[in-house]
Amino acid sequence: MCGIVGYIGKKEAWPILIKGLERLEYRGYDSAGIALLDKGNFSVYKKKGKVAELSKFIKDKNSNELSGGVGIAHTRWATHGIPSDQNSHPHLSNRGDIVIVHNGIIENYLSIKKVLINKGYKFKSDTDTEVLANLIEDIKKHEKVSIDEAVRLALTEVVGAYAILVLSKDEPETMIIAKMGSPVVIGIGKGKSKSEFFVASDATPIIEHTNKVVYLEDGEIAIINKKNKKLTLKIKSIKNNAIKNPYIHTLKTKIEELEKGGFPHFMLKEIFDQPESLRNTMRGRIVFNKGSIKFGGLEKFEKEIKNLKRLTVTGMGTARFTGLIGEYAFEELSNIPTKVEYGSEFTYRNIADTLNTGLIAISQSGETADTLNAIKKAKKEKMLTLGVVNVIGSSIAREVDAGIYNHVGPETAVASTKASTSQVLLLVMLAIYFGRMRGLSKIKGQEILKEIEKLPVLVEKILKNAKLIEKLAKKYKKYNNFFILGRKYNAGTAMEGSLKMKECSYIHAEGCNSAELKHGPISLIDKNFPSIVIVPMDSMYEKMKSSIQEIKARGGLVIALTTESNKELKNIVDDVIYIPKTLEILIPILAFIPMQLLAYYISVERGNDVDKPRNLAKSVTVE
Repeated sequence: MCGIVGYIGKKEAWPILIKGLERLEYRGYDSAGIALLDKGNFSVYKKKGKVAELSKFIKDKNSNELSGGVGIAHTRWATHGIPSDQNSHPHLSNRGDIVIVHNGIIENYLSIKKVLINKGYKFKSDTDTEVLANLIEDIKKHEKVSIDEAVRLALTEVVGAYAILVLSKDEPETMIIAKMGSPVVIGIGKGKSKSEFFVASDATPIIEHTNKVVYLEDGEIAIINKKNKKLTLKIKSIKNNAIKNPYIHTLKTKIEELEKGGFPHFMLKEIFDQPESLRNTMRGRIVFNKGSIKFGGLEKFEKEIKNLKRLTVTGMGTARFTGLIGEYAFEELSNIPTKVEYGSEFTYRNIADTLNTGLIAISQSGETADTLNAIKKAKKEKMLTLGVVNVIGSSIAREVDAGIYNHVGPETAVASTKASTSQVLLLVMLAIYFGRMRGLSKIKGQEILKEIEKLPVLVEKILKNAKLIEKLAKKYKKYNNFFILGRKYNAGTAMEGSLKMKECSYIHAEGCNSAELKHGPISLIDKNFPSIVIVPMDSMYEKMKSSIQEIKARGGLVIALTTESNKELKNIVDDVIYIPKTLEILIPILAFIPMQLLAYYISVERGNDVDKPRNLAKSVTVE
C-alpha cells in the first residue's frame, strides 16, 4: 500500500516526483503530496484525491516555489486517518525541521504519541507517520546527532512495517531511506558523475531514468549525501550500525511496457497482452522430448522435491484463487497431497508436521505482506519454500529458497489479468515438473505440453470475440448481484471471476462451488440475481448442467461459459459465451479471459475508474 518517491540530484525534483507518483498510483490514490528542499527551506504541497489533483494544485505555483533538486513524494492508501489534505503525506515535524513520507504501519504509534504529547508536541493529523516525524525530531534535538543517526535510533523504538524517506533542513544534501517489511528500491543515476539518485516503492518510476538499482533489505537504512561535491550511497544496519555492501541489480523492464499502447485502460491492454504473456511464461521451459519442464532455479532442490509428502500453497486474493486450481493439478499430476492457505492465516496457525513439506507462495508483486510472513514462518519450520512471482528482485523472490518468475512484464491495473493466467499456467507446469520426478509418464507429460503450447492461439481466438462480451456487458450492467459457479478446477476459476466483478464493477458477486448451491445459497436466486455458470464439456459437465436447471427452475438468469462445440445449452440458458476446447486442467486459463472482459466492460458501462478501483491498491504491503 502507498507509494513513495524520492529524488536527489542536479535536476529539478518536482517533475520527476510527480511522474513517479503517476507510475505508482496503483498502490494508492486517496491523496498525494510532495516536499521540496531548496536553500534550507521546505515547500510542502498536499491534496486529497488522485495525483491529478495534486498536479492541478501545483501548476498554479511559480517556478521559485517549485525549485530544488531534493524532494520526496507520496501517494496514499489510507490506514490511520481518513483521506484528507491534513492526513496526506509528506508530514512535517513540529518545528518544521524534518519531513517524512511513509509506506506501512507503525503499530506502537499511540504509546509513542502519548510520550511526545507529554513533552509538548502537537499533532495536526491522525496518522502514525506524523508521530514518527516528531520522534525523529525529538531524538535529533536531545541526542544532538546527525539526521541518519536520529532516524536509526527512532526506528529501534518502533514496532511495525515501514519504508520511509526523510529529509532534514539541517542537512539539505542528505536523504535517508529505511525499510522494514515494506518495499523500497534505490536507482543509481546514469552518466559519468552518477550524481543523482532515485528512490521508489518499486522500479516503475525509476526505469525511465536508470536500470541500475539497489533493493534495500529489511532492517537496513540508506544514507545518500554529498561528499567532496559527489553524491554517495551508504547502507547500514538499523540494529547495530554495521556497514552493508549494496548489491547493484540491472533492470530488464523497458519503459514502453508501462504505456497503454493505444488502449483506453491498462486493464484492457493487459487482457489483450495475454497471448504474448503466456508465450513468455512458457518460453524456454518446455522440454517436449522428455515430456517435462525445465525450471533452472529449482534444479538444486530436486532431491527435496522428490521426497515431498505434502504441499501448502499460499497467497491472497487472485493468487490464492489460482492456488486453488493448482491444488487439483498437484494432486492429479504429482500425487502430492496439497492444501491452499490464506497467507495471513498460515502465519498464525500451528503446523502439525513440517517434515518433507513444501510451501509454494504466489504473489504478482512479490511484496504481499501476508504471504511474505507465511514464507518466514515456513522457513523457521524448515520447510522448502518456493515462489511464483512476477517482479524480479522483489521481497518474496529474495526470501524463498527458490523461485519461478512469470515474465509477463509490468501489470499496472489494480485488477490482475495477465499475471493470473500466467500463475495458473506456471502451477500446471510446476505440477508436471514435480510429477515427472514422481511417476508421471512421459506420454502424459507430452500430451499436456502439446495443449499448453496451443494456449496463446486459443486466447487470441477468445479475444477476437471481445465485442460480443461487450454487448453482454450492456445487457447485464444494471444487475447488482451475481453468482459465478464452477466445479473442480473451475471452482477456483469462479472465485477469481467473482473477484474481478467486485473489484472493477463494484457488483456483489459470489464465487461458489456449484455443489454448495443447494446447501443454502440458492435461496438468493430470483430474476434479479443472474448466474455465470462455468460449464465446459469436461468431467463435471452433467453436474454443472443440473445446477443450471436448478437456477432456471427458480427464475434465475444464466450466462453459460462453455466449450465452443457445445450447442446443447443455447436453448436452455439466457446467454452463452464460448471458449475453445482444451484439456480439463487448462480450461481455467481460457475461462479467465471472458470473465475479465465482462468485468472490464461492465465497469466501463457503469462509469468506474477501471485501472484504479475505489478503496483498493495493487500491492498490499501491510497486514
